Amino acid sequence: MPQEISILEHTATLAKYLDLDQRGKIMAEYVWIDGSGEMRSKCRTLSKKVTSLSELPEWNFDGSSTMQAPGDNSDIYLRPCAFYPDPFRKGDNIIVLTECWNNDGTPNKFNHRHECAKLMTAHEDEEVWFGLEQEYTLLDPVDGYIYGWPKGGFPAPQGPYYCGVGTGKVYARDVIEAHYRACLHSGITISGINAEVMPSQWEFQVGPCTGISMGDELWMARYLLNRVAEEFGVKVTFHPKPLKGDWNGAGCHTNVSTKSMRQPGGMADIEAAIEKLSKRHKEHIALYGADNDQRLTGRHETASMENFSYGVANRGASVRIPRSVQAEGYGYFEDRRPASNIDPYLVTGIMVETILGSIPDADMTKEYQREIS
Repeated sequence: MPQEISILEHTATLAKYLDLDQRGKIMAEYVWIDGSGEMRSKCRTLSKKVTSLSELPEWNFDGSSTMQAPGDNSDIYLRPCAFYPDPFRKGDNIIVLTECWNNDGTPNKFNHRHECAKLMTAHEDEEVWFGLEQEYTLLDPVDGYIYGWPKGGFPAPQGPYYCGVGTGKVYARDVIEAHYRACLHSGITISGINAEVMPSQWEFQVGPCTGISMGDELWMARYLLNRVAEEFGVKVTFHPKPLKGDWNGAGCHTNVSTKSMRQPGGMADIEAAIEKLSKRHKEHIALYGADNDQRLTGRHETASMENFSYGVANRGASVRIPRSVQAEGYGYFEDRRPASNIDPYLVTGIMVETILGSIPDADMTKEYQREIS
């Protein structure tokens, strides 16, 4: 309780400073993904309002402090690739999503956006739509236990929590509401939220987004979530199995469609894509998130990690075809294998590579091997 009071007091004090005139200057928060898959950011002052990506300068940081470079050659460069209105500083201030590049002009080995963008550009005529369902769990920042759960104990078994309403069924709804508004303010294509099966586990959905914008918007939505949670004194984890036992894990279900799948008769294209996915199951699993084996057990609405399966309205399959899609004969499919901690560039990249074909200078499997080597 004292920590919560302190956070509220500090927020009230900060409010009067947020109203101060910035004298025409703009604050630009540069965000990037580090060597462990976490997000980092730092801010710089710009002289005028930004209206296009080309107006944003390249910047740099110490990669030896983020596991992205050795100490004797530590400069990593930040190249802006998208920017969004800042819901925290408001006004004309912005948040800038960036790619990381080495000083020899090559993409940093943790920069998966670069290769993903090549695939998206090569197949842009297919108009691939993605929708990602991001599950996450809230933790107590002091002891790391599930937020709101009785200390040293457990709440009642799963059942009343999914899309629940009321005290004892949902936790920290204020954090979720604040995040929803922040995403809308920043122009994120957030399509909904809901409480998940395990108490203190939530989900937000981003999409439909086309091509590379899917990865961009999911990363930015994650950044906004962590910033919002920071202000409420709550910790966010994207671990796919934050608590062992008879509790649901957390995934990032990936909904996919091409232009032909969305047209009458598109079921044939959906089935053809699923057949291609079945032949590259191991390659996809390798890119579908760390510790995913703890989640993909065949229980708790998951398929077994060992075998590929698909079915209509089957949430225990690797890939689900919605009942409405089967009835109409066209639409989309849902890959339920990705974990909550995926890099969306790896997942959307290999999806396009598998169902639409590889291109000579982009290979998402090699991209992952490059990172872990």
